[in-house]
Amino acid sequence: MRNTRLALAVSLLLIVAAGGVALAQSAAGTGLVTVDSVYGVDETTDLLESTLRDRGLIVVARANHAANARRVGQELRPTQLLIFGNPQLGTELMQSHQTAGIDLPQKLLVWEDATGQAHVTYNDPQYLAQRHGIEGEDQVLAMIANALNGLASSVTTRGK
Repeated sequence: MRNTRLALAVSLLLIVAAGGVALAQSAAGTGLVTVDSVYGVDETTDLLESTLRDRGLIVVARANHAANARRVGQELRPTQLLIFGNPQLGTELMQSHQTAGIDLPQKLLVWEDATGQAHVTYNDPQYLAQRHGIEGEDQVLAMIANALNGLASSVTTRGK
């Protein structure tokens, strides 16, 4: 029953994934996956937020780290964080491995590097599985990873 509901929830994420296919880069050992965007940080974040909402996912928060840095007299290149989730999927993972709650809901960091290139970075589900000792869910974790990459890719490659 748990796997069936989990698969259904992941299927919703896969619907989001129908879009472009950008190459994701995984920073070895960090558990992070980064996808380049053809847009700037603000537009990429706006597109991600609207896509998440359009797909029925809950956007919990949007934090503008650069704006917060300016408020305290510091500088930071454009950096925004979207926190979003699917309570059915997240609850099931936490019921199985409650410590996963420290990493849920999911997060997408949209940031600009020193050359002006915008990127979308997210946690690699395989890394989180290792962190929380989640076993026997390889297929589901692979589907989640593909869905996250598809989500990031679908809003970072439009018009390319």
